[in-house]
Amino acid sequence: MSCPYSMPVLYSVHTRPVDRADDWPGDQGVPPAGRVVDLDEAREFLETFHRETQPGADLEVRWAQIKAEVAETGLYEQTFAELQFGARVAWRQSARCIGRARWQSLVVRDARRVRGGDAVARELADHLRFATNGGRIRSTITIFAPDDALGAPVRIRNDQLIRYAGYRDPGGLVVGDPRYAEFTGELIDRGWQPPTPQTAFDLLPWLIESRDEAPRIVPVPSAIVLEVPISHPTLPWFAALGLRWHAVPAISNMTLRIGGLTYSCAPFNGFYLVDEIATRNFGDTDRYNVLPEVAARMGLDNGAADNYWQLRAAVEVNTAVLHSFRQAGVRIAEPTAESTLFRTFADREEAAGRPVYGDWSWINGHLGSGFGPAWHRYYHPAEPNPNFWPANHQSPAGATQPVVADPVNADHEPDDIPCLHSERHAVDDSAGRLYDTFLAVVEPKVCAMVDSLHSDINGSVAREAEPVFGEGGARRRLRDRWRRPQC
Repeated sequence: MSCPYSMPVLYSVHTRPVDRADDWPGDQGVPPAGRVVDLDEAREFLETFHRETQPGADLEVRWAQIKAEVAETGLYEQTFAELQFGARVAWRQSARCIGRARWQSLVVRDARRVRGGDAVARELADHLRFATNGGRIRSTITIFAPDDALGAPVRIRNDQLIRYAGYRDPGGLVVGDPRYAEFTGELIDRGWQPPTPQTAFDLLPWLIESRDEAPRIVPVPSAIVLEVPISHPTLPWFAALGLRWHAVPAISNMTLRIGGLTYSCAPFNGFYLVDEIATRNFGDTDRYNVLPEVAARMGLDNGAADNYWQLRAAVEVNTAVLHSFRQAGVRIAEPTAESTLFRTFADREEAAGRPVYGDWSWINGHLGSGFGPAWHRYYHPAEPNPNFWPANHQSPAGATQPVVADPVNADHEPDDIPCLHSERHAVDDSAGRLYDTFLAVVEPKVCAMVDSLHSDINGSVAREAEPVFGEGGARRRLRDRWRRPQC
């Protein structure tokens, strides 16, 4: 599937210069005191930028400019060409995203000089209008000012620009999206007045935090939110379920790391993979949980353990979502086609001499993944910068294990990812966390066993691959082998 929006687009809004500061509060894993920028990472990025884009300007002259600006201010201002390239490469290197074949089509909107909650809200609304494009969704990112020594100048507390409220009654039942019941309660406590009557698909307002202002609640204009009512091509009763979903998945609480700089406010979107809406949002037991009702209406016993009722119901929900979006003229992707396109992406990356970064369990975590070619290979486990990271994570150069510290979304870190699709729910990471605890206790024994276990990991191939996987690479590969099905 090719993208018709491959031409770079520049949007720049000027108000006042970006704040600068010379002091760094001193945090583990961040640049030395007095400097916000990781110069080693900045140099590596600049070399990559010049090697891949051949901008014509002299690399050493630009490097001298960067070092001088960092010495004076603690930061440096990336050119738009650098910013655009960095954002696109961050998508290209996002290990959990299956839709990366379109990385060069990402539209970059430059909002680095926007300040204040009202101005930020206007930019977010403009982002949604532009990205929605009447249903022909455009992959878009809007980048606000980078973090300085005082932290992020602006942050959006919502994990996506469009989310539905969850209203919990005294008995614990939730109308709407249960995942957002806690956040909905916080917004109400802060003064938000939900619509009357309350429904299962009420838009949550934005909670925008700005350095110079109190947190601000901004209603999302309903006119800019394209929604699709869900029906089924052959099951007439399906429309009576009253399901609908929004067209644009726009992640808003992740940080973007480019060339030693951190952009804590850089909302971005792609378009949905059908499974993200149908299996995850509608099907998960901690979300709208529609599979039992769908199965019952299909005449299936949803208490049986041998009739695949969940899978059969999920197939029909996926069929309904795909049918409804296509009938409405809203761009959406289908997993097997995306797997084929991802294999093409992987071939192109390797032909260009670049590793194919990927988390196998996420690339192949969609309904029917086993039928796609992306299933039948391994991927490089590293997550280098430029990249997207969970909220409040200060990523040093070369970091591979992002962490979460955002109190609103801390319980849900695995679910929304830098995929420019967006709703992919992780395979339960409890097994991974249990494995990490186990490994911490028995790691010395595991290390001693690695050589003897090489024969179980394709023998000599594993030894040859060990430098690629890096320190601990064999153990990580063992972990991958344990946690995922084998071809």
